[in-house]
Amino acid sequence: MHANGDRGASTDGEAGAGTTAGWPKGGRRPAGILIATLLAGLLLAHPAQALPTFEAVRTGHLPSESLLLDRHGEIIHRLRTRPAERRGRWTRLEEMSAVLHQALLLSEDRRFHQHAGIDWQAIPAAAWANLWNRQSRGASTLSMQLVALLDPSLQRGSQPRPLARKLAQAGAARRLEQGWQKHQILEAYLNLVPFRGELVGIDALARTLFGRAPHALDAREAALAAVLVRAPNAPAERVAARACALLARMQPAAGATPAPDCLAIEIFARSVLRQRHWPASEGMAPHLARRLLGHGDAAPASLRSSIDARLQRLARDSLRRQLRELAGRQVEDGAVLVLDNASGEVRAWVGSSGALSRAAEVDGVTALRQPGSTLKPFLYAQAIAERRLTAASLLDDSPAQIATSGGLYMPQNHDRRFKGWVSVRTALAASLNVPAVRTLEMVSPEAFHRQLQQLGLKLPHGGGHYGYSLALGSADTSLLQLANAYRTLANGGRHCPVRGLAPTPPPTMPATPTGGAHDDCRQVLDPGAAFIIADILSDRHARAPTFGSDSVLDTRRWSAVKTGTSKDMRDNWAVGWDARHTVAVWVGNADGQPMHDVVGTSGAAPIWATLMRHLQAQAPSVAPTAPAGLQRQRVSFGQQREAARDEWFLPGTAQSRFAADAADDAQQGADAPLAAAEARTGAAAAEASIAAEASIAAGAALAQARIVRP
Repeated sequence: MHANGDRGASTDGEAGAGTTAGWPKGGRRPAGILIATLLAGLLLAHPAQALPTFEAVRTGHLPSESLLLDRHGEIIHRLRTRPAERRGRWTRLEEMSAVLHQALLLSEDRRFHQHAGIDWQAIPAAAWANLWNRQSRGASTLSMQLVALLDPSLQRGSQPRPLARKLAQAGAARRLEQGWQKHQILEAYLNLVPFRGELVGIDALARTLFGRAPHALDAREAALAAVLVRAPNAPAERVAARACALLARMQPAAGATPAPDCLAIEIFARSVLRQRHWPASEGMAPHLARRLLGHGDAAPASLRSSIDARLQRLARDSLRRQLRELAGRQVEDGAVLVLDNASGEVRAWVGSSGALSRAAEVDGVTALRQPGSTLKPFLYAQAIAERRLTAASLLDDSPAQIATSGGLYMPQNHDRRFKGWVSVRTALAASLNVPAVRTLEMVSPEAFHRQLQQLGLKLPHGGGHYGYSLALGSADTSLLQLANAYRTLANGGRHCPVRGLAPTPPPTMPATPTGGAHDDCRQVLDPGAAFIIADILSDRHARAPTFGSDSVLDTRRWSAVKTGTSKDMRDNWAVGWDARHTVAVWVGNADGQPMHDVVGTSGAAPIWATLMRHLQAQAPSVAPTAPAGLQRQRVSFGQQREAARDEWFLPGTAQSRFAADAADDAQQGADAPLAAAEARTGAAAAEASIAAEASIAAGAALAQARIVRP
């Protein structure tokens, strides 16, 4: 609202320059005639439209800034959502500096507390100045200016006859004074008056030019603010001169004796009038704020989200701290997402590393990147659910050459070493690549692609495009999609959408009670297979061959986690869950540049571990209960390839001994022919399927995914 009522005398930079209080320059009238005309107009004027109440104006005030609140009501981000004007929040009179009140009244309406909307003493002076074509303070009171701000029909230029407009303003001001109290008029005026450029209201002015809240303004700043009311766009030297004169008038009341230093005030004015201290976006959740708050008049003044402010702050700080520790390894970006397992609500959303990044505006939570080994749990879950494998089945981790339409595909482990025959538990927990590719040979890329789609991973191409490299995460997905897929594992294979991510959500986002049902949920994985995968990913002993016996992934309470690194160390991931939350972390570069020597445990995993420790300190995590029908069986392995242990099986798949071939059984007896057959499927049966699979494998995609790190 830049158009305003006749605010004092029109001066430099103000619309209608050259007039005095809205009276025509050429229409010189004797003061007595003017007063008589005004009295007659007030008596004869028809009642104007009803003026709003103070409470209606205050509650209807809409800032240009929208606030994103956390689930407890704490402000976590402020975002400018309305570009036309810059308005701050409504500021109560007691929240403003006392010297600001004094400066404004001295500058605009000295008899504000004595008159009832019309300053009868000021009218003769304004008329006399008009008669001699002089500029003056004018006769417009704060009440008259306020009604013009409230009623556009009373603003300058709204009527062809300035005298009629002035009479209407005076009548409306008198009615305003009858319904409003003085402090309400002053408060509303300071919140609604345009100051300079796009700045409307004292909150926007104080924060933009002075970098502080209205209550903290000192006498010099208050004087500058007050003189801007009369001449919003005057040059700095003119503003400074008027502010200096106003300060001189303020000094006796303030008890100060030295005269104001006008040169210092001019230097100060030149500086602050160029300042823009108030950024358009400020807080700790910029990407989520843009997603939730929207833009334009539909944006809410404030919105309560499902974010936990403490967790959000910890996630942001942990990400930045870890990236600083990785200085020199060519990595500057990252993202963190925390989901509530039961409700699907977002508890933390950190889209970038902020000032550490050259692409801070890119939201790493939604950006598409290669997930690396983080897809392996879903592959093994599918193979177990289809009874192709069990957690104890043996897979051959040895050099493999797979023929594709683009040539031979030769997957490697991250350390370029092979472990020989290993169980599915070891292959997944230690993140071995060759066994994963052999498993995909059993399942087929197309079937695995369908499974990933059901888990919410919106892959842009079909399974045939990726071929066997899909087992090692050659397809692009986002941290958001991946985290929710892991949340599906946490919920026993039941996939539910993430809640509260609509671009224009309702004013509040009520929480779903923990464990509440969702109508849009689907069972996409066998509950028993999901439980077995969770048991494997929580097994610190099974991951030891790759991650060591004292890994950063180990937590004091129960948790399951998987890391992944994409080709050429471009992306590094750590995704896992406990009983209540799923935590997902990505570290890399927004422009896709490779990192230097950053793998699962040195990149994203420390951030994941920090957040998981914090969450478990708030709510201790316990291991999930096995679904009905799942069997627990003691198993042993031929040639003692792995230590004997208790293992989980789907109904009808349990057995006690697993051997890679007849030679294993010859030493200790063969009592597990099914296990041997299953294990050999990973090698012998796969050979028979290569020709069929080669026709659909994408050679280019496969050749790019030769080494994927854990």
